[in-house]
Amino acid sequence: MHDLQELHAFATVMEHGSLAPSAQQLGVAKSTLSRRISQLEARLGQPLLRRQANRLIPTEAGLLFHGYCQQILALAEQSQRRLDELREEVSGQVAVRVHQTLARAWLARHMDTFLARHPGIQLTLGHPAQPPTGPDDEAIWIWVGPVAECGLRQETLGRLTQGLYAHPDYLARHGTPSHPRELASHAWVDLLGTTRTGLTLQHPHQGDYHFTPPHSRFRVDQSTLHIDAIARGQGLGVIPHWLAAGREAHHPGELSLCLPDWQPSSLTVSLLYPYGRQSRKVTALLEFLRQQVPPAWRSDGAREAGAPPPSPGSAWRPPLHH
Repeated sequence: MHDLQELHAFATVMEHGSLAPSAQQLGVAKSTLSRRISQLEARLGQPLLRRQANRLIPTEAGLLFHGYCQQILALAEQSQRRLDELREEVSGQVAVRVHQTLARAWLARHMDTFLARHPGIQLTLGHPAQPPTGPDDEAIWIWVGPVAECGLRQETLGRLTQGLYAHPDYLARHGTPSHPRELASHAWVDLLGTTRTGLTLQHPHQGDYHFTPPHSRFRVDQSTLHIDAIARGQGLGVIPHWLAAGREAHHPGELSLCLPDWQPSSLTVSLLYPYGRQSRKVTALLEFLRQQVPPAWRSDGAREAGAPPPSPGSAWRPPLHH
């Protein structure tokens, strides 16, 4: 059995041709390097190097053995690298906490792909009602909206632009608002009380308009229920354009974008995870999640480049992609 330190010593001397630079590269004393070469020669029963002037040159045995030496060292490095990969194999338990807005609409189907790609992973997926308050576990969080400092690294995945939506039949019965001041006469569908303190609408030329929605007779705590209620004609409400596009793709004609020039504030989509070096399974999951971010989160989902703005009261359709 060859000693790897002796093989490294011989290979380095073959590269440099002398002891001094070889010892410096290996970080050992010249006497230590010389001893390792002597031990290797004694083990093989033949001299591998001979001195000529100020250089060490290989003997015939040295030339022959050098090729095998390189193969052994390469194989040793490969085996160590593979063992390191095995030690940090993409396997084990991971937990993901996701905002309910994205649980079904985005994350669930992508997690199927991740599990198929990594059979050794065991996934726990939940959607808590509140954002994280501290690094109490090793879960990865995906949150929509503001998140206070909680001891986790916060990375922005994208932003969800929003708009005011209603069913075309509702607008036919109650009229299509042409200015935010007219919203007070309309029924309002509230999501988790997010607009009970008021809603600021931004116009590119007319500035901001702060609107206090009327008391909502129908309040829900799930974005799916929220969109369902608006699509059934219960009233107006704020919906991210990306979610509205998904709804329209499956149920055309159920949602109309109102006041397209008046925009509510967008929502930040954040990826939160512990500080420090991550395990291989966590690193793989983080990179996978980044790759699944829809293009609409990085741009205006309602008005992509080249798409005309929808007219008030018309059913908005997502732009076609070829």
